[in-house]
Amino acid sequence: MPVIQRRAQDTRSALLHAARQVFADVGYSDASVAEVVSRAGSSVGSMYHHFGGKADLYTALYDGFQTRQDARADGAVREAMAEGEWDPVALMAAGSRAFLQGAWAERDLARLFLTGDGPPGFDEVLRNGFTGWAQRGGAGLRSADGRPLNQAHLLVIGSVIAAGAREVTNQADSLAAAAFTEDLVGMLDRLCQPAGHRERDLAEQPG
Repeated sequence: MPVIQRRAQDTRSALLHAARQVFADVGYSDASVAEVVSRAGSSVGSMYHHFGGKADLYTALYDGFQTRQDARADGAVREAMAEGEWDPVALMAAGSRAFLQGAWAERDLARLFLTGDGPPGFDEVLRNGFTGWAQRGGAGLRSADGRPLNQAHLLVIGSVIAAGAREVTNQADSLAAAAFTEDLVGMLDRLCQPAGHRERDLAEQPG
């Protein structure tokens, strides 16, 4: 890699790292470009060369986070399939579990994006991210009559995952986060089951 290109990449990485710290410390609204630039050891001109402003820094951080989250979830699904799992509900559970574990692992970013303190229009970007995972992960799910789940059902699943990702960042420690994750995955499992299966499971419960 040419020296100039490597320096530009290093500057961009330093700005993103500094923005992550500043946003996590004070939130998006109270963050200042000057503080980001100071922590990055860069200049305002350099920042505007790589990013259009504070909103672009925030969006770039989110894009990186969402890419890693998708990779975690998709990787968990592929691993489950490689081990012989083909049940769509089980695969959805594997992906959702990895998504929630990723939210805990990067809870500074997850908490930042899920608090509602972002640039104008970000709420829609965030909603599309969760809905997109629900649609992709739930592609094989079926209703009781064998049809793919409708958009409303997938929207509910995506909303549950979003709420779970937000709540898992507030757990006291890794053990509490793991327990919460399993509780939520169990709820998703029931939500993803066809209605007929849910009624059968309830009927089979003792008492």
